[in-house]
Amino acid sequence: MLVWAIIAVVASTMAITLAVRMHRWSAGTTRIKGAVIVRDDDTRKELPIADVAVTASDGATSATTQSNASGYFDLLFKGGVWPGQTVTLSFRHPDYEPVDIKLQSSLRLSAKQLWVVRMAPTREQSGADLGKPPIIVSNIRVRYTVNSPTEVNIGSAVKTFQVVNLANVPCVRGSPCSPDGSWKASANSESLDAGAGNEFTNVRASCIAGPCPFTRIDSSGFVNGGRNISVSALNWSDTATFLLEAEVLHTAISSNVRESYPVVFGRALSFTLPPTEEGVSLEAEVGGTHMFFPLGPALFLSWATCTASTNGEDEKTTVYRCELKPGFRF
Repeated sequence: MLVWAIIAVVASTMAITLAVRMHRWSAGTTRIKGAVIVRDDDTRKELPIADVAVTASDGATSATTQSNASGYFDLLFKGGVWPGQTVTLSFRHPDYEPVDIKLQSSLRLSAKQLWVVRMAPTREQSGADLGKPPIIVSNIRVRYTVNSPTEVNIGSAVKTFQVVNLANVPCVRGSPCSPDGSWKASANSESLDAGAGNEFTNVRASCIAGPCPFTRIDSSGFVNGGRNISVSALNWSDTATFLLEAEVLHTAISSNVRESYPVVFGRALSFTLPPTEEGVSLEAEVGGTHMFFPLGPALFLSWATCTASTNGEDEKTTVYRCELKPGFRF
């Protein structure tokens, strides 16, 4: 009886341990995804917030990531969570009020949600706070350069050649013959090189003298144009003359300056540019002075903080956002 009692106690202990382990959820592959935006009654002013420190912690384990230029964050939490245990999701940025979200044992369900977190800006240090009026930024335009390949017609090429032959000579085995195999034929070919950076287009070849009805031109060497072209001809009558002509195009890069106007909501402006843009700059009046501000790779402006991100899966559009620094206003 004592043995059976011991076995029962051990079995009961194992069952309790197994039950507890079954109720413990390991979140080793759990991701918490979302976006951080500015809290505002006007949805048009709910701009993305970049560089927000996003942290998930259960007291023993923590994981941290940062939001990108579009406000997106993707946090991998590797800690284990017991039923009833709280996981705190915190959001920190020096320019915004902190936000904390308490996630209970429903972390698995929380991980399936798309979290949209709105952060309120801290009290703006306006020009009035600094004892002087804010500097006005107005008449803003975006300037950029788009490079595109252009083709310029720089001339034409002309070349003649002959295929020498004698008519009415029966075809001999091993020699070029007429298409029906009856008469001896001759073949000849010519080629042209357009030179570096050039291409031939609208290539034409024709028989211009001699018994042209008894000739055949092979166009496979020039039908697609290109830098180098060639033509061959077959003649099974008397000598015939052929003409090869083409237009020569030179490919160059053309730079065009474009202008656009940003959209301003609250203290931020937004604009988009195509993927081929170069040399982005902003033209504006700052404190009544007309000035140009090249953004450069660092996206630096003396009066605003800017971010850039690609838009869409094809990433063909770049979205720029610039938020005014303290002491400035639109």
